Amino acid sequence: MREPAMSQSQAVNLSYQQSDLLRIYAIYRVGIAAVLLAIFIAGTGRGVVGTNAPELYFYTALSYLIANIGLQALVARLNYSVSGRPVSAMLALDVCAFLLFIHASGLSSGLGYLLIITVAMGTTLLDKRMGAFYAAVASLAVIVLQVYAFNRGDAQTSEIVSAGGLGILLFCTVLGLQYLAIRMRTATWRAEQQARQADHLQRLAQQIIERMDTGVLVVDGQGEVELVNRSALQLLGDDMQPGGRFHARIQDKVREWRTNRTEAEISLDAGDRGQLKLEFADMEGATANTLVFIEDNRKLHQRAQQLKLGSLGHLTGSIAHEIRNPLGAISHAAQLLSEEQGLNRDCLRLTEIISQQSHRVNQIIENVMLLSRRRARSAQRLDTRTWLEQFVADFRAGADEDCRITTYIPDEPVIARFDPHQLSQVLTNLCQNALRHSASDTGVAAVEINVRNHPQLGHAVIDVIDFGAGVPQEHRDKIFEPFFTTGQSSSGLGLYIARELCESNQASLVYGKNRQGHSCFRIELAHPAKVF
Repeated sequence: MREPAMSQSQAVNLSYQQSDLLRIYAIYRVGIAAVLLAIFIAGTGRGVVGTNAPELYFYTALSYLIANIGLQALVARLNYSVSGRPVSAMLALDVCAFLLFIHASGLSSGLGYLLIITVAMGTTLLDKRMGAFYAAVASLAVIVLQVYAFNRGDAQTSEIVSAGGLGILLFCTVLGLQYLAIRMRTATWRAEQQARQADHLQRLAQQIIERMDTGVLVVDGQGEVELVNRSALQLLGDDMQPGGRFHARIQDKVREWRTNRTEAEISLDAGDRGQLKLEFADMEGATANTLVFIEDNRKLHQRAQQLKLGSLGHLTGSIAHEIRNPLGAISHAAQLLSEEQGLNRDCLRLTEIISQQSHRVNQIIENVMLLSRRRARSAQRLDTRTWLEQFVADFRAGADEDCRITTYIPDEPVIARFDPHQLSQVLTNLCQNALRHSASDTGVAAVEINVRNHPQLGHAVIDVIDFGAGVPQEHRDKIFEPFFTTGQSSSGLGLYIARELCESNQASLVYGKNRQGHSCFRIELAHPAKVF
């Protein structure tokens, strides 16, 4: 069987195991030396140990005990590090000592079987070649000792056969331990491979769940949230934590589904965030936990609306192009008529109305044409801090001098992925709307722009805040629809185009109120690591 190559972690684990084994073996050597010396001094082993040469047995046992104590202190000082020299010295000392014990007591004393432990430790602590080497040396030495004793008349023929059997037993021990070591290392290698693969799949699953557009919650048997992904935080925010307005409602929905199990989908009214669709499923192998999938019905409605509007894109573009020619003729005729001499004030007012409304219709046509021929986005990795500073400088150059633009930019980098030209188009529209509504309600054209890394969503957000009266509650679901407007001079396409540009860059544009009660349009930009 081919032995697999060990990884670094396997080598470290094996090193710890060998250190523990060496510690046990060092203590065993001191103990066995003390026992062999004690049974000789006490006389309990009389007739078994030291029968052929009592003095040799006594001095060997005493020297063996002293040497083992010294080696025990040495390897303990080395923190039981398995290095070649100390271990080899211990094994060589054991072989020599046990051979002297066999010579002093005879092979029939059974002391030769202690060599099995010695060669086993050599195979385990050192490599397999050294284990075979010690087994060969011990086997040959035992046979030579028995042949020598037989020639002297101190041994019988059966003891020579026993010496050969002991040698065979030593080699069988070495081969068996080598086979088991290979099997154990193979099993360890496979277990670590499987653990590494399982850990890789777990991390991969976590990353996939974190990047899913669908919110995912894991609710335990007590109704507490065990796991939540980024999309769920974006949809529910802090309100799903204990004490939040969604916490008890989600617990009730989960409890209701566990009791009835009739409806797999349940709607949840999220107030300003629209309607949320909840889907439930039991976790496999853990019936006490429930998976909750959360989707924003607004996005589903937006996707359906995009499909509907996309089919009309080419048609509206063609119609807008055809309208521009007669509209230009009407506007030019009104301008020529206004230059005629002798027109009274009412006629001049009528020509002025024609020019204004022609300009308004032309602006609508320009917006429609922009949607129909919108260029493909070219998303880039942006530090929104430096980009926003340049945008504000350019925007101030074309705005009124009395407008007030306030920015809050953090010190740390705020990285996102967006097409810089399209982001400039979105912010220009939002800032113009903010200045107009602030001026109409407060008399001061002011806008506040905040950029930061959202701590819960995990990506960059840009808030555009105005100080106007805000959007009425009944209109909040319609402000991003095309041609919807509450103003007299607006085409109703600005916010629609801004949202379309955000979605094409995998960002989102939402409206709400900040903590001070001011109107806030938030751009939630795509994560910089997100692949488009």
